[in-house]
Amino acid sequence: MPGRLRQTTPRTANAIDPIRTFTAVSRTVKETGLLRRSHGFYLTLGIALALALGGAITGFVLFGASWYQLLIAGGLGIVLTQAAFLGHEASHRQVLASGPANDRLGRLIVTLGVGMSYQWWMTKHTRHHANPNRVGRDPDIEIDTVAFTAESAATQRGLLAWITRRQGCLFYPLLLLEGLNLHAHSLRSLVRRGRVEGRWFELGMLALRWTVYLGALFWVLPLGMAFAFLGVQLAVFGFYMGSSFAVNHTGMPIIPADAKLDFFTKQVRTSRNIAGGWWASALLGGLNYQVEHHLFPNMARPHLARAREIVREYCATHEIPYTEMSLARAHAAVVRHMHEVGRAAVDPFTCPLVASYRRA
Repeated sequence: MPGRLRQTTPRTANAIDPIRTFTAVSRTVKETGLLRRSHGFYLTLGIALALALGGAITGFVLFGASWYQLLIAGGLGIVLTQAAFLGHEASHRQVLASGPANDRLGRLIVTLGVGMSYQWWMTKHTRHHANPNRVGRDPDIEIDTVAFTAESAATQRGLLAWITRRQGCLFYPLLLLEGLNLHAHSLRSLVRRGRVEGRWFELGMLALRWTVYLGALFWVLPLGMAFAFLGVQLAVFGFYMGSSFAVNHTGMPIIPADAKLDFFTKQVRTSRNIAGGWWASALLGGLNYQVEHHLFPNMARPHLARAREIVREYCATHEIPYTEMSLARAHAAVVRHMHEVGRAAVDPFTCPLVASYRRA
């Protein structure tokens, strides 16, 4: 039934070695031709994004000093998020034939286009793919403004503890600030001490990008309207980006730091697919096939749907849980998880239930 959690049911009581299972899945995927590039798709996508950006720029010029500019700001936030999805795919070597060519494309899109540091994104995202939802190894579940594990929630103090206690309700509103957070993390990563690959190149591209962007805003628009435009664009970008990535793993099993799991089981059990087919793929930039993306990170977006059928079949046969649900239910699972984790930040002296929970 659409909208309900879909988890495979075992067809046999005799589960086999998951390592051999993944080897068999990989062989089937390769023989089916699902690892080939899809240059036509990405060329079309790139042209569509360029036209959308051109349309936003044209609208910006035509509207002039009008509050209709906020519509352009929202549209630009969506276009930049879609560009970030494309940059993400280039970073995974999905778009072009060679690794260096993909890196050049990804750096151009992410740094000059979106305004984020490509090297920071690559470092963080590579660590996430290696150990999704593993405590101490996945940077995506490290404590920030909100907490993703009960242990980290219990360490929050002051204002952060107040936010964490209410993070189930505040999580999505806080994503309106995620755009600022991503830009800030990018800049900090480039100015930190020590060796940073491509530091000056990326700083130069970011300086160029922000100079042109902010210069156009404050040249064309009145001061208050320019700040409003920037605020709306960053809010839409942050919310769209944050909510798209949140449904991938938040609320899925957390792996203890010392747990022993094979690659196939680890990736499948910690990832969540979003039902919906082509529209979900367009909305989420292919992230709706998160299980298959984690198993085959260099697979082009158009082939993920077919890979899903193969992976689901193997998971059903070999007793490996496979999770897929509607987008609405996925967001509900995110909120539920954030609420449950946030309870750990409640003072145990004022909440006996939490005190007993901690002792357990």
